[in-house]
Amino acid sequence: MPLDAATLLAKARTCLALERAALTATARGLDEDFVSVVRAVEATVDAGGKLILSGVGKNAPIAQKIAGTLNSIGVPSCFLDATQALHGDLGLCAAGDLAILLSNSGATQEMLRLLPLFERFGLKTVALTGAPASELARSTDYRLVYRAPREACPLALAPTASTTAALALGDALAMVLLESRGLTREDFARYHPAGTLGMTLLLRVKDIMRTGAGCPVLPEKKTSVQGAIFAMTKAKAGAVALVDAKGRLTGIFTDGDFRRSALTGGSAFLTTPVSAFMTKGGKTVPAGALAVEALKIFQQLKISDLFAVDGQGRPTGYIDVQDLPKLKIL
Repeated sequence: MPLDAATLLAKARTCLALERAALTATARGLDEDFVSVVRAVEATVDAGGKLILSGVGKNAPIAQKIAGTLNSIGVPSCFLDATQALHGDLGLCAAGDLAILLSNSGATQEMLRLLPLFERFGLKTVALTGAPASELARSTDYRLVYRAPREACPLALAPTASTTAALALGDALAMVLLESRGLTREDFARYHPAGTLGMTLLLRVKDIMRTGAGCPVLPEKKTSVQGAIFAMTKAKAGAVALVDAKGRLTGIFTDGDFRRSALTGGSAFLTTPVSAFMTKGGKTVPAGALAVEALKIFQQLKISDLFAVDGQGRPTGYIDVQDLPKLKIL
């Protein structure tokens, strides 16, 4: 008989609670062994080596994901299929590399079979396991131990809480390495050039700003409120940049400034010099800055218009906050 909705939800919540318990136990159990592995990875990478991860069954995709995460932060890593390793793939191993072997029981024969081969090739080894007293844990140079007191599987057979804990511990290793190695957003962007993430991290202000007719720039001393409104309307922009005789930004006049001038400027406000109502100086962003920096300014100051400037403070482009969703960086 199919389970009713309430029972289905209760069982799902029990599964999640068991996996959460594994993560909590793993976090509490971290000790100097974790620090030793971090140091070993740093030493390996600094010496020009790479990480080799291997696991079988459900641990194979976990090992692949950890390797992918490490690659994404500039730690060269690869996945080694335990079976193919015995048929030629050991050729990717080199002296000075570090191998991380995943096995919940620490008794997986494929992993134990690889140990002497790695030693022959001059590799150091790490056991990523849930069994600290196992043969694998005793035989490797380093240990990463997770705790999964109970699998989330009601039959206690399918790897669930244990694989979640193994994956999370691999993520923890990668994120600690990211910070300890001082990886910057620019470094991260170099490893993620494609997709939305790559666009967000690699795009610069000069790549997204409006230029030419789309960036209204007028001389401050010769422009009236009416002239500024005309230029904004023609450019379909929410603001106009005002500049001095050398083309340097002196102020910004926005739609909001126009509404305020209409309320306080009297009947002749349209012919009043725009300098009477503009925002002097105004917030700008360097044209060479990352686009995400412009996004930060929009969010922090809660503004809708932003001008990009060159090294001399001359406006070179305009960004409307409404442009950002179309560029998929908001």
